[in-house]
Amino acid sequence: MFKLQVQEDEQDSQAWHDVKGPDGKLLTFQTEAAAHAKLEELFPILVKMERYAAGPKRTRAVSMYAED
Repeated sequence: MFKLQVQEDEQDSQAWHDVKGPDGKLLTFQTEAAAHAKLEELFPILVKMERYAAGPKRTRAVSMYAED
């Protein structure tokens, strides 16, 4: 499982926040590809800036373990 995170303040490299849906629940995905696709949908400018090295990395898909 993967979750999305975004860094809202590029000056604070420790300030990563989980991305939540409109219902307030954490967005999770079964595959890394699906997680990255949603990142690009939600944060198109940040993702494109990262792709072309026009700024620091401010979005990420984080692998997480599902609880049984």
